[in-house]
Amino acid sequence: MKSVTGLSAVIGLALSFSAYAGGNPDQVKFPEKYTEIFAQYDVSNRANQTQVAKFYANKIAVDSYKKGEEAAPGSVVIMEIYAPKKDAEGKIQSGDDGLFVIDKLAAVAVMEKQANWDASYNAEDRSGGWGFALYDPEGKAKENDLNCAQCHTPLQKQDHLFSFQKLVGYAKGQ
Repeated sequence: MKSVTGLSAVIGLALSFSAYAGGNPDQVKFPEKYTEIFAQYDVSNRANQTQVAKFYANKIAVDSYKKGEEAAPGSVVIMEIYAPKKDAEGKIQSGDDGLFVIDKLAAVAVMEKQANWDASYNAEDRSGGWGFALYDPEGKAKENDLNCAQCHTPLQKQDHLFSFQKLVGYAKGQ
């Protein structure tokens, strides 16, 4: 009986890790009230051309880029991911500015940079000091089968951020 219980615990633990393969909500927390205290630095259609995103950064990140440095430990960058409105034929609607018309918030992706992550946060799930987590619109951890670190790792010259140029431009304009 002990071996069955132990095996069940191991399987359950393994399944919980795979559900959050692209991030770690135990390490990268959802920042409450971020829309009130972070700077919104961009809105753009995502490269996948099926979503629109709003980007936010905390003061630590903005101040780091303003000085011409990489993001300091404690920096947090957020991407709100929105489903766009579609017309009767199912085509995505765009506004006059070329941005997709926002329908509803689908997810909130959080990146946090730390110098010394907890040993329980696997290094292969991080990129350049950045950790990742995905949340639903209410701030609850969302299952994620993406490997965030894999896509961000090649962006070393951009401090591992797809929106790096937009954030630097925003910071320098402050």
